[in-house]
Amino acid sequence: MPSVQDWINNPLGVVDGIFAQSGSGPEWEKKVVEYFKEKLKVNDAQSWVPSVNDVPLHYLKPNSLVKFRCMIQDMFDPEFFMGVYETVEESTNSKVIHSLATLLGPPNVDSHRNVESKRLETEAPSQNTSPSRCSSNLDLNFPLPGERGPACLVKVYEGWDGFKLNDMVEVFGILSVDPALSLMADDKEASSLLDPTESMETVEEQRAHSPPASLVPRIHMLYAQPLQHNNPLLPSAVSEDKGAFLSGVLSELTSVRSELLTYLTHIFLGDSLAAEYLILHLISSVYARRDVLPLGKFTLNVSGCPHSSPYTDQLYQIIQQLVPSSYRICMSLHNMNNQRMVPRKDYTANRLVSGTLQLASNTSLFLDETQLEQGQLDTTGVRNITALGNLISWQKVDYDFNYHQMEFPCNINVLIASEGRSLLPSDCQVHLRPTLSPPNLEEYLKTVQLAQASSQLNKYRVYLTVARSLDYNISDQITKVGFFASDLHQIPAKEVKKY
Repeated sequence: MPSVQDWINNPLGVVDGIFAQSGSGPEWEKKVVEYFKEKLKVNDAQSWVPSVNDVPLHYLKPNSLVKFRCMIQDMFDPEFFMGVYETVEESTNSKVIHSLATLLGPPNVDSHRNVESKRLETEAPSQNTSPSRCSSNLDLNFPLPGERGPACLVKVYEGWDGFKLNDMVEVFGILSVDPALSLMADDKEASSLLDPTESMETVEEQRAHSPPASLVPRIHMLYAQPLQHNNPLLPSAVSEDKGAFLSGVLSELTSVRSELLTYLTHIFLGDSLAAEYLILHLISSVYARRDVLPLGKFTLNVSGCPHSSPYTDQLYQIIQQLVPSSYRICMSLHNMNNQRMVPRKDYTANRLVSGTLQLASNTSLFLDETQLEQGQLDTTGVRNITALGNLISWQKVDYDFNYHQMEFPCNINVLIASEGRSLLPSDCQVHLRPTLSPPNLEEYLKTVQLAQASSQLNKYRVYLTVARSLDYNISDQITKVGFFASDLHQIPAKEVKKY
């Protein structure tokens, strides 16, 4: 029986052994998958597997078992491969059967972390940060501008139709960094390598689908599990066995919430009502959809934010410390007219060109409307404002496929900071009513942040994730009453007296 070192450091040897034992039967591939699934279920076996997110690529052993937390950013066309092939020994004229299952598999799933991770220890070079020629010519297609982090091409062999765009998954598979997998050349060199009679792919498609393995390694997937959250302080299995895990956490939730409320009240300069609404916003999540209406979303507009001070910068940094993934959009006229927010299909390279609004579930999106100045929105700006409005109202983003648009549902917590009432829709507006007036606002907010110990911040982070993931049921009757109550403001005052 293979040891721990065998199935982690030499998984291909384990695959060859199972293939030999099965005698090239049709069930050998299922046996391989089941073997690794059972190994990963044992105690803390998943923690033994090195992570591509945390360990630099040059420290990882090629062809070893690795894990990778990611969001599926694109899905390429299926590839055909030989699961088994036969060779003939010339001297003895005997036939030998070999397996190629771990070398090439359909389909490619282009996946990477597109969220801002504050607790990521290592970063892979991106096209914006690396001075090398290779990475400067390579577009890693990160959704967020200036994004850093590992990107991988994941080869999926079974159940590939169960994966969806923007899903968060943790992949366990065999790492491949073979330089032969890469195709990075100048246009002239690339065109000489491509024979139109042998390949239907264009040069652009080859470059997009075959980036350097040193920057975008390949992972041949053996097992993948969906991620309900992206909080490194909580086990990924919290969704599978919430009862056992939450038993030790629920008793502290009330006290932690009270402490968090006090902390946010100081941030809002003594406005405890705004702090209450912010907590409700941070733990909100879309739990169901009725026709086109998303239930559970809670977009909050915090108005009364000063424009001349760095208050919104400090507010975003505080939220950034509390949630696992977040992004801030400064709604300046330049950003609205130039930023690509909606993903679009590039048919020349046969890939999905990512946009800012291609975000993982439960990402906190901070819209800083205090940066908006007078001016004219062009076509791109109007399209971006429309996309933000649809995201807030319907929790969906319409991806641009040139000849048509395709809806992709999402679950994004949107917080709008503005001076007056926001021009964007929201579920609730709360106007700041400060009771404190510190002489130096920036120094005051920094002092409040520094007063929070890291252990206390971790309690806040755990509370927000657990509170969002708790199971609850809302009956249809209560839902109808809720909609009725939300419409009361539309009824004339004389009619309200009848109820």
